[in-house]
Amino acid sequence: MHAFQIALLTVFPALAIVAALKDVTSYTIPNWISLALLAAFVPAAVVSGAPLAVLGLCLATGFGALLLGMGMFAAGWIGGGDAKLFAASALWIGWPGAVPFMLATGLAGGALTMVILALRSGWLEPVLAGSPAWLRRLGTQGGDLPYGVAIAIGALATFPDGALASAILR
Repeated sequence: MHAFQIALLTVFPALAIVAALKDVTSYTIPNWISLALLAAFVPAAVVSGAPLAVLGLCLATGFGALLLGMGMFAAGWIGGGDAKLFAASALWIGWPGAVPFMLATGLAGGALTMVILALRSGWLEPVLAGSPAWLRRLGTQGGDLPYGVAIAIGALATFPDGALASAILR
């Protein structure tokens, strides 16, 4: 059973990485990724052995993150896919792991912003000229920020200490 539990746990980091790659290359995070995270949470929660109170906190954390993400989307700070990925990640990480998750996401977002600003500064323009289209797009002045990358980094950094991973790996 332990191998099956570990296999279910790998769904989260795999989908977080796919979301980050999709966001950085196309500025979109498809709905199927967040829906797959939501769907995979159910069997992972069932086999985790976590107490119902912990799973209830995971659900509450995910719902709270969805509300927060919707607010950030309404303010124009993040995209809709980012908000859904943020909520799905918070669902898997649970409480109290949501606090380090948000901190790590914010720090990763700051670092990502610095990298994007460097790309857009103009001094890397000769390097970007021969790069793939998605990288040239990242270097375009006034473009968006693929914040799904920061969310995925924050999620991957804090997932091992999250509620489900802790329940299975203890």
